Amino acid sequence: MEQKKHYSGLTDAQVLKSQEEYGSNLLTPPVKTPLWKLFIEKFADPIVRILLIAALLSLGISFIHNEYAETIGIFCAIFLATGVSFWFEMDANKKFDILNQVNDDIMIKVYRNGNITEVPRKDIVVGDIVLLETGEEVPADGELLEALSLQIDESCLTGELMIDKTTNPDDFDKDATYPSNWVMRGTKVLDGHGIMEVKQVGDQTQYGQVAQKSTEINEEETPLNVQLNGLAQFIGVIGFALAILTFSALFIKDLIQNPISLGQLGLLGAAILGLIIALSKVWIPILYDAFDLAGKKKSIPASVSKKGWFTWFIYGMIVFIVCCAIGYPFGVNALQTDAWISIETANRVLQYFMIAVTLIVVAVPEGLPMSVTLSLALSMRRMLQTNNLVRKMHACETMGATTVICTDKTGTLTQNQMQVHQTNFYGLTASQSLDDSEESNLIKEGIAVNSTAFLDYTDPQKVKSLGNPTEAALLLWLHKNNIEYTLLRENASVIEQLTFTTERKYMATLVHSPLLKEKILYVKGAPEIVLSKCREIKTFEGYQPINEYRKQIEKQLLDYQNQAMRTLGFAYKIIEDTSNASIQELVESGLTFLGIVAISDPVRTDVPDAVAECLNAGIDVKIVTGDTPGTAKEIARQIGTWKPEDNEENIITGIDFEALPDDVAFERVKKLKVMCRARPTDKQRLVQLLQQGGAIVAVTGDGTNDAPALNHAHVGLSMGSGTSVAKEASDITLLDDSFKSIATAVMWGRSLYQNIQRFLLFQLTINVVALIIVFLGSLLGHELPLTVTQMLWVNLIMDTFAAGALASLPPNKDVMKDKPRRNNDFIITRAMRSNILFVGISFVILLLGLLFIFPTDVNGNISRYDLSCFFTIFVMLQFWNLFNAKAFATGKSAFNGLTHDGGFLSVALIILIGQILIVSFGGDVFRTEPISLKDWGIIIGGTSIVLWIGEIIRLIKRK
Repeated sequence: MEQKKHYSGLTDAQVLKSQEEYGSNLLTPPVKTPLWKLFIEKFADPIVRILLIAALLSLGISFIHNEYAETIGIFCAIFLATGVSFWFEMDANKKFDILNQVNDDIMIKVYRNGNITEVPRKDIVVGDIVLLETGEEVPADGELLEALSLQIDESCLTGELMIDKTTNPDDFDKDATYPSNWVMRGTKVLDGHGIMEVKQVGDQTQYGQVAQKSTEINEEETPLNVQLNGLAQFIGVIGFALAILTFSALFIKDLIQNPISLGQLGLLGAAILGLIIALSKVWIPILYDAFDLAGKKKSIPASVSKKGWFTWFIYGMIVFIVCCAIGYPFGVNALQTDAWISIETANRVLQYFMIAVTLIVVAVPEGLPMSVTLSLALSMRRMLQTNNLVRKMHACETMGATTVICTDKTGTLTQNQMQVHQTNFYGLTASQSLDDSEESNLIKEGIAVNSTAFLDYTDPQKVKSLGNPTEAALLLWLHKNNIEYTLLRENASVIEQLTFTTERKYMATLVHSPLLKEKILYVKGAPEIVLSKCREIKTFEGYQPINEYRKQIEKQLLDYQNQAMRTLGFAYKIIEDTSNASIQELVESGLTFLGIVAISDPVRTDVPDAVAECLNAGIDVKIVTGDTPGTAKEIARQIGTWKPEDNEENIITGIDFEALPDDVAFERVKKLKVMCRARPTDKQRLVQLLQQGGAIVAVTGDGTNDAPALNHAHVGLSMGSGTSVAKEASDITLLDDSFKSIATAVMWGRSLYQNIQRFLLFQLTINVVALIIVFLGSLLGHELPLTVTQMLWVNLIMDTFAAGALASLPPNKDVMKDKPRRNNDFIITRAMRSNILFVGISFVILLLGLLFIFPTDVNGNISRYDLSCFFTIFVMLQFWNLFNAKAFATGKSAFNGLTHDGGFLSVALIILIGQILIVSFGGDVFRTEPISLKDWGIIIGGTSIVLWIGEIIRLIKRK
């Protein structure tokens, strides 16, 4: 700021006009989703949807048979699954302290009506002239009119802790993320002061735009939902195909046994065809699901997807009437009663239709939504113990599918606190230890007094820095050496001080030194500037000409700069008491060089190992930061992502990335390892391009600038110490700010997915057995030897307990040795399919064999006692198969770690005790009677062969 200027500011009339034209300086708060809508969203789960269809079909059967237990059970499964999911997510949300309601009543100094006055931040308008002082937060976006030693903390927007701002075009940083003469809302003044003209307010500021993007609705489906949707399609297609096959077989069998006339067959065909047309919105989507599963994806015709049920019902009626009209010339009169089939035949056809619908209902795994919900809910609670506060339930599992992690640098990979990396004071010994020597006193006092920073000792265990981060790092170094800077600063008498500016690039302080009993000028700043003002250097051997050490110093500086460190040079001069020269003249009169200091924001100690774990697990780690290319590349090297063979294709600046067309950028992001000088929109675009390529993207961040990417990623991970906007946009908050917690979350997610697969293996085996028995029973003319209430126990209660047992299994660390699954992989693997079919068919053969072995009375009925044994054998087969499901895909025995799996053992015990109680006291409700202890022993021991066969197979595979 070379020349002072007079500012009048806006008049009251101009303020009102500006408000009308550009709006107020308020941020639009995010719209909160109503609780009822949050609950309704839980019904979007693909399995819940197919379960709803099954429930409606089951309700139709219930009206006919006046038996509602199965229907009630299915609706209970639906509401339990959705209710538990809703409750756990609401509970997690309560744990978030959402702090994005900024205090808009903070008073800001502005020029108004020719005077300096204070107005609330919310009343700032475009055109206002605002005064900025050290420690204040910038109230809006604007252009600097004046700047003196102005340094801004832009970490909330760019990740940069300290940015020099100036109005001198010659000193503009061309590589800066934002122009050097521009300041943004939400950033803080670290040092100096300035005057700005407001150009953007409220939602139009960079801060406001970022906040808006962080609340945009993200339509990206979670990997688990995609795979469950595929499973729902598969179940729907198989159930529907089996239902058609069963109805067709029974109908043809009935026609053979009970022939009807050609006219009756024609009218019956017309009725069935009309019904098929009326139900087009049911079977056509299932048909297209079959195409999708076959790899021939087609869009459902608009006439089906857009037209309502009533329209298709009318179409069905028209087709039926037209068919009847066609038959009229051939002597088939639909208005005559004898032209139709008999009531007995109609009842049989309706019964066949009900059996077909029953097959669809049996095919649907009622317990699956509950198992997924319980698994996710339990994982939410247990992940909290590992410092992962999960806000959105599906994020637990999605972390396991992650293929790319886009992480910011400051505060996530680094400690977000500048520290002295190394000192090179040439007057000290090689250990650089401080003592009471003259050299040490010059260094100690020079750092303490020639500074504007402070330290906060409120928490002795974690001293905080205040003010300029670089200067604070020097004070922390003194603190680490057990030197109190406050005593040195208070005892020294400051005569004159020249603050740091971007033009000078150095700071100088003239003091009366109580340590050296002299008047001393201390100078620190950019090493090349300080060096240029020095004639000699103070070394351990004494004073030497500076030129003899210049090359050595420049080499050391280059080494530090290549490691992305800030460097400072230190010099001093003893001043004669009689000197009347100004401080600027003294600086130019020949200084003595003391040395250089390298300062860095060090990488967190646990980050390299955590990154290596993610890389070994097949997950790409990309750094996205507002830092310079050199700094970003060096951090990437330190954490292990940047390799010697990497080149310019692996790094890009935000400005260059924005200039790339989408097709070029799409290919570039695959190779990208570092994006530097990135802005919020750059990070968001990177995430979306990665997602278009099929990647499952997790984003980490702690600043407001990270919020849009956190929101649009599959999983957003914010830091516990991050901004409230970042937390609000994220799915998981890392309470310990540790990247290691991300690796832990991946392990949890993969283990959770395995647990869901194990449950599917267990439940679908039950469904396959039930389906085949219902199918064969209907074709052979036998009723299912299991009642509706018995099936309710097996299909719902037992499955829910099994979900709890398998969900309670501890995470498996071995999953981090695997590569991420592909997003389009079917959730049922080939090994699972083989296991389900082999075990299921084996159980069917055994159970059907029992039906032939059990004695029957004269009417062909089996006694209730034997049916109770049959029911118990059916359940115990599934009981022992639960242990096989636990060991599936681990390569270990089912007994491995069983003593530590208290949850699994407890649930297994509940299932066993529950079966004993139901058989012993179920009576007419469950159609059971007590079984003798001898038979209980035979059944439990005999069915345990399921487990022993599984153990033998696993033992053979291990060898």
